[in-house]
Amino acid sequence: MKNIFKKIVVIIITWQSRLILKKYKPKIIAVTGSVGKTSTKDAIFTVLSNFKTVRKSEKSFNSEIGLPLTILGVPNGWNDPFIWFENILKGFRAIVFRVKYPEYLILEVGVGKPGDIKKNILPWLKTDVVIITRFPDKPVHVEFFDSVEKIIEEKSSLIYTLKKNGLLILNHDDEKVYTLHQKSNSRTVSFGTQDNATYHFTYPTYNYTTNNGLKIPNGINFKLEYDGNTFPVMLPNVLGLHNINQALAAIACAHELGVDLLESINVVKDYKTPPGRLSLIEGVNDSYIIDDTYNSSPVAMNAAIEVLNDMEGKRKIAVLGDMLELGKYTEEEHKAVGDKIKDIVDILVTVGPRAKFIAEEAINDGFSVKNVYHFDSSLTTAKFLEGMVEKGDIILIKGSQGVRLERAVEAIMKHKELKNKLLCRQDKEWRNK
Repeated sequence: MKNIFKKIVVIIITWQSRLILKKYKPKIIAVTGSVGKTSTKDAIFTVLSNFKTVRKSEKSFNSEIGLPLTILGVPNGWNDPFIWFENILKGFRAIVFRVKYPEYLILEVGVGKPGDIKKNILPWLKTDVVIITRFPDKPVHVEFFDSVEKIIEEKSSLIYTLKKNGLLILNHDDEKVYTLHQKSNSRTVSFGTQDNATYHFTYPTYNYTTNNGLKIPNGINFKLEYDGNTFPVMLPNVLGLHNINQALAAIACAHELGVDLLESINVVKDYKTPPGRLSLIEGVNDSYIIDDTYNSSPVAMNAAIEVLNDMEGKRKIAVLGDMLELGKYTEEEHKAVGDKIKDIVDILVTVGPRAKFIAEEAINDGFSVKNVYHFDSSLTTAKFLEGMVEKGDIILIKGSQGVRLERAVEAIMKHKELKNKLLCRQDKEWRNK
């Protein structure tokens, strides 16, 4: 019954969305890729909202329901028919009457199964800007696809939603992404470290601060080269050098849409990564937590481990949960993490049946078995961490969404009263799961 109800709701709100787009004609910016979609979407919103009226996708729902929710400007009703009824009424109100509507929509376009873009989006969505962040060198969420190539093919089809005068913005550092300019007739610009990228960055460096004897990263600086000129860019609220590409995509998007480049650079410093995406949180006993619990994949896991490697602490602790939806690559990719982490951490904690491969590989490669702990759930992990975190510890906590490791972060964060602001999945529907 729930599936039938959901299908009816999706049909109605998609139909409403098409009528609303036709009536209000907002500029549509669509972001896809296998890594960095949400962070890029939020970075674009940070910059563009200073100059235009903008609405962004609030959650990383699948595109079938997430895009209509954003277009209508309504929340997810989950399993509550009353909320869905209210949402549908709001949609009809926007169709019949003239309401205040944003100039720009920033849509995060995800793929969960074959046809999510080709069948569900391509027939009706027309975009002004498409941004593609990165495709994986290693598999990401391939459980419902025959191969990585099939995922790339599905996500790449978003370029065919572009209008005649549309703009394609590509990550020049990813050859699989950048070659898409050969398949599109749209005007194309690129960003990245490659010398011939339209928006090219150099000299990325961390800023550091010392707190309680710990050397803590305190933002990133880099140089932006564009059209023969060089500009300094500061990101004081960001961890992880890979996040430079998110900021660069936002600067490129805003500038190509007519925003002055210097003004874009000036406001991008306000960009903060969303909760659960390499957020630095104060922990109990003067420790620090690198909270990367929103989701996980081999590429994102490697990036998080690099951040941990760049930090200094009394002990480095990695709490690593299952990476889900890897299908036949599950064992291989978890073992690769174990091989990488063994030289970086003092204590390794793994969570979930798949993460056991991380621990096994680390031990096989010489990591001390007495410094390895394994748990089946985030709740038992949380209780363990409460009793073992010491002054000066740096704790990386990362796993796929289904592992729910934000519960472990909550257990050892210093200011638990800020959990609704700092942690992911704190709304009632998630906390009840």
